[in-house]
Amino acid sequence: MGNIALVTGASSGIGMELARLHAAKGGDLVLVARREEALNTLKTELEKAYGIKAKVIVADLSQPDSAEKIFAATEAEGIQIEILINNAGFGGHGKFHERDLAKDQAMMQVNMASLVNLTHLYLQGMVDRNSGKILHVGSTAGFIPGPLQAVYYATKAFVLSFSQAIAQELADTNVTSTVLCPGAVATGFVAAGDLEGNSLWENAASPASVAKCGYEAMTKGKLVKINERSLSFFLNWIVPFLPRKTILKMSQNAMEKEG
Repeated sequence: MGNIALVTGASSGIGMELARLHAAKGGDLVLVARREEALNTLKTELEKAYGIKAKVIVADLSQPDSAEKIFAATEAEGIQIEILINNAGFGGHGKFHERDLAKDQAMMQVNMASLVNLTHLYLQGMVDRNSGKILHVGSTAGFIPGPLQAVYYATKAFVLSFSQAIAQELADTNVTSTVLCPGAVATGFVAAGDLEGNSLWENAASPASVAKCGYEAMTKGKLVKINERSLSFFLNWIVPFLPRKTILKMSQNAMEKEG
């Protein structure tokens, strides 16, 4: 296996499209997610279409030891990860005090802790080789607080900060860290996060277009990439000048469900 990318959350959505992009460029893959059947279907598709090799690792990133198990599996087979794509993540709707705390704790484990653990484990080898790329799939949610998705928005703020911080630490190496911050994307995220009935997803971008945007940004070693120019302008040039209470109200309104 060569030019190997490890993709978490590879069984659907942005993760699946990122895997397809890498395979189309001749790169081998380690596909990670919970759904073994979906991963094996993707493995067969990509190996047949592009003549690459793909390894499937079934893992639940909500489990604290999942990153160590994934790392041990690749190390046992001598698989050298050149690209780490931390894509796995999920959200959830509702007032924080009314939500199931266990679900939010699982969200924090997947969106933050497992992401940090995987990065720490694989980054050391990249630095030793002075070669490698990391792509974190964040969200435009990371730029502002998110009433009705308080924990999800906070986890994405963490990812946005973490990715940029390590990028600076790696500035004198040939290893890069990029964070992709898409707006609404038409994936299973909506159903999984109990977000049906929210108009924000009516004009959602396709997973393929978002994946292409992120993969190209990673290839170029960009720090932060937002997939929509209008969102980028709004978040970078308007939001910083608005009163905090106005931002919070706008953010909550965006998450309200119709009816």
